[in-house]
Amino acid sequence: QLQLVESGGGLVQPGGSLRLSCAASGFTFSYYAIGWFRQAAGKEREGVSCINWRNGRTYYTDSRKGRFTISRDSAKNTVYLQMNNLRPEDSAIYYCAAGSDSDPSSLCSGAFVRSWGQGTQVTVSS
Repeated sequence: QLQLVESGGGLVQPGGSLRLSCAASGFTFSYYAIGWFRQAAGKEREGVSCINWRNGRTYYTDSRKGRFTISRDSAKNTVYLQMNNLRPEDSAIYYCAAGSDSDPSSLCSGAFVRSWGQGTQVTVSS
């Protein structure tokens, strides 16, 4: 059974950093992309960054380039999202997702999602 468990959210001041983790289990990783989405209050869920599990190819939505970095640790079956220089508008529930298409840009557009994690809250406030 495909399962994703997020951790690492919390309260941080503007300009601060957080690293989110997504522990994955229950599927053949090589055929999947894993990614991060977020949903702010009153807004739709949106893709943030996604990664091809097998070759590590990454995709970022434009506004996150340079501030966010996605990576994977194959030995730990975990995907990370390092978030730097956080802004109040980054506040949201962050979700991990696994997609059955290995193309990370497809997953980040919301296509072929096979499973969602439960989400972790990120609040950026002084």
